[in-house]
Amino acid sequence: MRPRITRIPWIAAAVLAMPGWLHAHDYPTAERVVYVEACMREHPGAHYEMLNKCSCVLDTIAGELPFDDYVTMSTAANANSIGGERGSYIRDVELLQLQIRKFRQLQARAGQSCMLAPAAAR
Repeated sequence: MRPRITRIPWIAAAVLAMPGWLHAHDYPTAERVVYVEACMREHPGAHYEMLNKCSCVLDTIAGELPFDDYVTMSTAANANSIGGERGSYIRDVELLQLQIRKFRQLQARAGQSCMLAPAAAR
């Protein structure tokens, strides 16, 4: 009599073999929509193509950053362009500048992996 093979080991193996994006950190839907819309404004092109590429970029970022880190880094990156004295509160803090650089590098790597051309290359 042959031993009965259960499905649980096969299911566990399949889950462990899933791509990284399935294990990504959970970002709120509204935040995902805001990011994708902003990305699509920066990268005009065919709507469906840019929708998929920009979604891919955020999925890649979500695979590497917990949501709280994403909020901190993206807020600092966006606030870095505020002019005058108010903006200096962001520009003068080296720790925030390091986070901004790290976030921009992550965005660039994610864009490359999702075949999204840099905004300046349009």
